[in-house]
Amino acid sequence: MTDTANLSHARNPAAAFGGGAIIGALGGLIGLGGAEFRLPILIGLFNFAALEAVILNKAMSLVVVATALPFRAGTVPFSAIADNWPIVLNLLAGSLIGAWFGAGWATKLRSETLYKVIAIMLVAIAIVLVIGHDATAGQPLLTGVSQLVAGVVAGFIIGIVASLLGVAGGELLIPTLVLLFGADIKLAGSLSLAVSLPTMLVGFTRYSRDQSFSVIGRNKAFLLIMAAGSIVGTFVGGLLLGIVPNAVLLPALAIILLISAVKVWRH
Repeated sequence: MTDTANLSHARNPAAAFGGGAIIGALGGLIGLGGAEFRLPILIGLFNFAALEAVILNKAMSLVVVATALPFRAGTVPFSAIADNWPIVLNLLAGSLIGAWFGAGWATKLRSETLYKVIAIMLVAIAIVLVIGHDATAGQPLLTGVSQLVAGVVAGFIIGIVASLLGVAGGELLIPTLVLLFGADIKLAGSLSLAVSLPTMLVGFTRYSRDQSFSVIGRNKAFLLIMAAGSIVGTFVGGLLLGIVPNAVLLPALAIILLISAVKVWRH
């Protein structure tokens, strides 16, 4: 009885709404799903079992990614995303396949080794992003066929990572867009969301075959409250995007990469 009371208290609506809002604001501002930050909250604060937390986390990331894109449109209009449709398709060509295979491989790979490799990769990207951005600002790293091939390969890897870790993949997509394609950091955030949404849907569909998805039905009220908070958060984050300068967003993304690396390493 005490455990049930503690559980109910831990999952109170205010905490669910507030947690969703804070992470949603981060997603709206940077262009991320916020999964790495939400998962520890679902497990540590709301007492969900690991697998339940992963599944709920995927659902909430979809909400953040889907709503952040239109809320950012005041600063990064849909026309700007449409003008860069070849980049989106280039990355999607790899990420959709990667997401499908990644979801299938999730239970078969030696996860400890994978997580450590990804953590090291995140740190390396953070360093390259900060040091190399000024030297390559606005200039793509590659052009022509080389860029096309690199985009498909990068998308494939990101799709696998997104499915295996249950994230939107923005932590890897945004640096790829900035460095490989020379995109502005704010535009990169919106392009990242445009790539993340279909990529996550593919992985989500593959994972939905598992009977553990019943956790969503059992926690509909909690999910709806956190989703409402997330939508409010992404709206606020979208407004902040027009205020916060690029000089702040780039270091912020680098810090998020480093925090994510620590979390993945300890996974």
